[in-house]
Amino acid sequence: MDPVQTNFGYFADEIILEILARLPIKSLFRTKCVCKLWYKLASHKSFTQIYNESSVKNVMVLVEVTESSIESTSSLILIDNKRGVSEFSLDFIKDRVKIRASCNGLLCCSSVPDKGVYYVCNPMTREFKLLPRVRERPITRFYPDGEATLVGVPCDLLNNRYSVVLAGYHRMFGHRPEGKLICSVYDSESNKWRKYVSDQDDHGFTRMNRNQVVFVNGSLHWMTQTFAYILVLDLNFDVWRRILLPDEMGCGNGSGNRVYLLELDGKLSVIQISSVWMNIWVLQDYENGHWDLIDRVSLRCIRGMVPGIFPISQGGDYVFLASHKQVLVYQRKTRIWKEMYSVKNNSTMPLWFSAHSFGGTILSCR
Repeated sequence: MDPVQTNFGYFADEIILEILARLPIKSLFRTKCVCKLWYKLASHKSFTQIYNESSVKNVMVLVEVTESSIESTSSLILIDNKRGVSEFSLDFIKDRVKIRASCNGLLCCSSVPDKGVYYVCNPMTREFKLLPRVRERPITRFYPDGEATLVGVPCDLLNNRYSVVLAGYHRMFGHRPEGKLICSVYDSESNKWRKYVSDQDDHGFTRMNRNQVVFVNGSLHWMTQTFAYILVLDLNFDVWRRILLPDEMGCGNGSGNRVYLLELDGKLSVIQISSVWMNIWVLQDYENGHWDLIDRVSLRCIRGMVPGIFPISQGGDYVFLASHKQVLVYQRKTRIWKEMYSVKNNSTMPLWFSAHSFGGTILSCR
């Protein structure tokens, strides 16, 4: 393929690809209209892979802000460490939805007026897919919310494939005894659900534990309320298991520490918050369960906010945290805290209640 000629010489295709791969998605779509070569380069399957792998490293926060006066009215705010704050919308779905899970640019949303209806969408490309109904009625059988307690949308960028996982405890009525964990898994390639039932102890998930689901190593991960371990769903074998946290964390009921599950550069990470410190741990050896403490951050300069602040997502050198009305970013290299967003009016829910980690991609969900 011939290189593009400019007044300053020639740009090789590889250089053009590197430039295009660093553009925001909206700008990328505009550049595809410049010439046939750029359109061809940006539309190639290999470029999609390059763009997505680069884009997901820029971790952002997607937060839903609800007006207190009109409970059904809400807006989405996208907070980017590089580009600041912008408004967001899921109006292309043509339904009132709430975000249940996020992974590699895809969102899993549930319908608010019609329980049991789920969508997968890519808000950057404005594509969405209405998932087929699960054969078992999740509306009446999941406890205690009437819908799945745990929701995940594991997304494999390499194979352009995703799943949706709905899991919850069975109600006492019916032919299954109490304590059975029902798990339904949707596969995008087959467009079908599969289901299995497991014997699981009551893990006691809080709202924050359920929101923060991490997909690494082909498995979904949730933190339990006691902070004793991480609950893992291995999607390759449909098996539930546990990952223990290091004893050095000193976690558990009554310890005064809070622990939140995040991802860091493709690895499992937990952020431990006490009254004065924020410790960042990474599971460096996944198979052997070896954790490393990679950073220890003083919280003295935000001391008054510590009891109500929650880590939402993190990139290589920054961490996003949300409070009741603010979203902060901590720059690990410069040790500087910065307010990225603040609610100007009253909202019905704290921001951390509806905040999700997000990374924009051009992955298709259809």
